[in-house]
This record gives sequence, structure tokens and C-alpha cells, in this order.
Amino acid sequence: MPRPLTRRAALVAAALTTAGTLAACGSDGGASGGGAASSSAGGGDGTFPVTVSTAFGDVEIPEEPQRVVALGWSDAETALALGVQPVGASDWLGFGGEGVGPWAEGLYDEAPEIVETLEPSLEAVAALQPDLILDTRSDGTQERYEQLRQIAPTVGVPEGVTQYRTTWQQQLDLVGQALGRTDEAGQLRSDLEQRFADAAEANPGFDGTEVAVGAYTSEGFGAYVRGDTRVDFMEALGFSNEPAIQDLAGEGFFVPISEEQVPLLDAPLTVVFPIFVDPAQITGNPLWQTLGSVQAGNALLLEDETLVNAFSSGSVLGTGYALDNAVPLFAETLQP
Repeated sequence: MPRPLTRRAALVAAALTTAGTLAACGSDGGASGGGAASSSAGGGDGTFPVTVSTAFGDVEIPEEPQRVVALGWSDAETALALGVQPVGASDWLGFGGEGVGPWAEGLYDEAPEIVETLEPSLEAVAALQPDLILDTRSDGTQERYEQLRQIAPTVGVPEGVTQYRTTWQQQLDLVGQALGRTDEAGQLRSDLEQRFADAAEANPGFDGTEVAVGAYTSEGFGAYVRGDTRVDFMEALGFSNEPAIQDLAGEGFFVPISEEQVPLLDAPLTVVFPIFVDPAQITGNPLWQTLGSVQAGNALLLEDETLVNAFSSGSVLGTGYALDNAVPLFAETLQP
């Protein structure tokens, strides 16, 4: 079971504090877990030094990294997918243990040191003696980057990307470059993109169908907009984000939905999941029950915590798990 999260982290995770607030699912807990294992970074396809272009300029990595600290959302899972085991990592989705989802279980020889998410302890990071810090999906602030780069070369968010909106493809490309594993990253990207194409082809009814993707917390309903990993996932399958929701988009990727706005969630396909609340709070909500999609049977409540986390992970491994397990649910919900 995931570790309990603080109320602050829960609110940030849901991106419900204010309109336009950018979400960051995570724990404020201190470092925990096993000792610092060495990153197994041998066998890279590239030569060093390598230069990686980011929003903060070019980052030079002089030698093949041996001690990687992965702080960004899904950076650890991305490194693991490329065969590199971080010595330290942040557990954004509160998995506990090694800080990764079940789709990445068994990829560590030794558990990493777990570092805080929103405000990582610089002392804890420095104590791990990293020669590379991955922070490709985070708040994207200059302040955070400058603090981390004083410890070790830091690969932050890509050019042109704001807080937490790094796509899984961009993350895979950046991490692959930094680790000297561009060939492996390219193959993983190609394989997953082909799986999306195959799923879309197998489900032609997805093409052009409008979808509303939302969440429910103790603060009420909210919805995701284009640029969020969940909406990007749906659009890669051929769906189109509900225009009325997309029109509310600001700088963030999540918009709060007031009680009066709940009808915005009514779409040919509505997908909603709970965040830190009982799913019964959704099904028992009178406003939910009034939605046309609910009454017509075209509303899907994702209750499986593992699937919700995979859907939200934005990593190549988690996205693959969600593709295998969520697509059949979408297709079943849309059946006449």
C-alpha cells in the first residue's frame, strides 16, 4: 500500500488549490528506504562527454554516470527502463518501498534512498554523491535547478516546457541522452508509440470521440486539459479532449470544476478517478448521477489504484501498463 500523504501533498497532487495550479503528486516524507546502491550504468551506446539541451541551457555530462539521483516525476522509472538503477529517487505517487509502481518491480538490485518530492533535501541529495541528477519533470523553476546544479550536473525540464508538462517521450529522450543510452531510449519510444497506434487501429470508435478526464478529491471535482499525461494518453488513442473543458485551460494542466460546472464532465466518454477519497463518494454524488454519460452507461470510474497510478505516471513503463489494462475498459464503456 502507498504511504499516507500529507494534506498539502494531497492538494498539490490533485492540483485543486487554485485555478491554474500545476499538480505534483507526491509525499513530503523524509528520506527512507535502503542504502545507496551504485547505478548500473555500463554498456551505454553513446560516448562521453555528452551535452543535453534543457530549458536552462546546455548541460554537459563529462563521463558516463555511475551514481544517478532521479528526482523528477517518473525519472527513476525511466532510468530503470533504460537499465540504470538510481542511488536516490523521489516517490511522487507514494508507492513506498522502492518508490516505483509494480510495473517496475524487480528492476532494482538494491532499493534507492528515497528523497522528498516537492522540496528535496539538498543535504540528502549531496550525501548520495551523485554524478548526475535527473529532474526532467518537476516544477521547472530556475531556483530549484540552480540549487541542484551546485551538487552535480542536472538535467531539468526540456526547452519550451512548463511545470510538470514534460511528455513521456521528452523524458525518455532526455534521460536516454544523459545516460548515453539513446539507442535504447529510441527503441522504447518506438515500441510504445507502435502499441498506441495498434490500439487505436483496433478500436476505430475511439477516433474523434470526445472524452472528459476528471478526478474527485475532498475538494470536489476537477478535470485535466491538453498537456497533461492522462489527456495526452487519450488523444494518442484518437480521442479528443472535451472542448468545453479545454476552453478552461490556463497555464496549468488541471482545472477545478465547481458544482455548477459538473455538467462539463458530460461527454461521449467520461473517465474519472478518485484521489485520496473513497470511490463511493463519486458514485453516491447526486451531481455525478445527473450526468448524461453516467445515465447512458458511458462513464468509467477507475477504481483500481494500480491502474490509476499507471495512468497518471507518465513513464514509459507505467504508460505501457495503462495501455494494456485501460484500453479494454474504454472500449467496453463505449459499447452500445
